[in-house]
Amino acid sequence: MFTERQGEELPQWLDALRRDDFPSHTLAAGIERDRDAVIAGLTLPWNSGVVEGHVNRIKMLKRQMFGRAGFALLRKRVLLAS
Repeated sequence: MFTERQGEELPQWLDALRRDDFPSHTLAAGIERDRDAVIAGLTLPWNSGVVEGHVNRIKMLKRQMFGRAGFALLRKRVLLAS
């Protein structure tokens, strides 16, 4: 289901998860709350990987610069970093 983009199988998977004796009911409840988004994420070919990569890079630069200089230098470093 996850690697073959078969999000339409999610309801059956959640039902099987609930029937198990494992403490996974909170996982199923969390997925159920945002069911449409999870199915779309498992079905559609688009993802936010590129954006997440940029956010991760900016956070890393921010951590490196913490306490060292002001916002102007941080801004310059974020914009000029490759």
